[in-house]
Amino acid sequence: MTRFVPTSIDELRAAIGAALAAEEPVELVAGGTKRGLGRPLQTPHVVDLTRFSGIRDYAPNELVLTAGAATPLTALDRALNAAGQMLAFEPPDWRGLLGQVHGSQTLGGALACNLSGPRRIKSGAARDHFLGFSAVSGRAEIFKAGGKVVKNVTGYDLPKLMAGSYGTLAALAEVTVKVLPRPEIAATVLIGHVAPDDAVKLMAAALGSPHEVSGAAYIPPGTPRPAPVPAATGVVALRVEGPAPSVAFRQKALRDELAAGSEAVLLGDAETASIWRDIGNVAPLAGLADGAVWRVSVAPSRGAEVAQAIARQVDAMWFLDWGGGLLWLAVIEPGDAGASMIRAAVGGQGHATLVRGSPGLRAAVPVFEPQPGPLAALSRRVKEGFDPRHILNPGRMVEGV
Repeated sequence: MTRFVPTSIDELRAAIGAALAAEEPVELVAGGTKRGLGRPLQTPHVVDLTRFSGIRDYAPNELVLTAGAATPLTALDRALNAAGQMLAFEPPDWRGLLGQVHGSQTLGGALACNLSGPRRIKSGAARDHFLGFSAVSGRAEIFKAGGKVVKNVTGYDLPKLMAGSYGTLAALAEVTVKVLPRPEIAATVLIGHVAPDDAVKLMAAALGSPHEVSGAAYIPPGTPRPAPVPAATGVVALRVEGPAPSVAFRQKALRDELAAGSEAVLLGDAETASIWRDIGNVAPLAGLADGAVWRVSVAPSRGAEVAQAIARQVDAMWFLDWGGGLLWLAVIEPGDAGASMIRAAVGGQGHATLVRGSPGLRAAVPVFEPQPGPLAALSRRVKEGFDPRHILNPGRMVEGV
């Protein structure tokens, strides 16, 4: 295996140009923590992007940061914390879930996979904070898109196209993101003894309230849970953030309005940070040694319905995030790990993605939700436009593409 380690965008273009000339595919790697996502790759060459690291421009007053795509998220967090700011899309850390004990998460990796944490229901997805980039396409061409201002109109919104492309369209060299002020404090209301169907209604009521809930999750009985979530009971967790007096008022208002007659626990800032970090990192399912892990996006009103329909047919553990719109599911099932059954339960009204599975399983079943014919044709045309010889992470998302 050949490993290219470019130090500039011109060297990156040369490395991809060499692969293009030889028509030999390459794998794009930075921190390496997401190599277990998508279909397994079989490529003779690796383009190591770790040298594209470091903050290039940061204007706290403008809420905009530009950095090398391989900049570790830990370095960004230190700089943002010093200015009282944050990446509002709350990128999750799936190293524990994927068994990646080495490597560091990078900003470009989070954006390329469009990974968003529990705050997505309030602040939007990673793609909504992705303002601009410079990159090298599969044509070995350097190109830029977007800009370094929040309001920017330059034609096609290519950052949103790159978000969620898993490195199959271009190698990101530099990215610009919108940042937001970090909340002064956060607090959580835990409401216990809630049945799955009632949990969806309760979370919908919380999100529809004037209390600006920034996290809404449900952990059913039987699913491992992070401390201090009570054991052996279905628990809804609701997070509020902001100035201390406002948070205290809203936390108690949520308890009084939604937990009447139910067991409720109020958590402070430190416990809130811990529990929502674990929910975003899928900690309730990460410790299960066996089983495939699926990430299922559905309408929030269907989250519990889909989860229970699947759990009636296979041995599964699950929990809900995003107010019921995100179902995390661990399935202990031979064969296709319940792929056909899970997608039948979704019924074409959502997306089921295999996040953790053996290389053999990820090669045998569609990892991402199969696209309808017209959409699949459009995706192929986009791939052809950026990478006509299919040399960048080929097959990671769709077999043969």
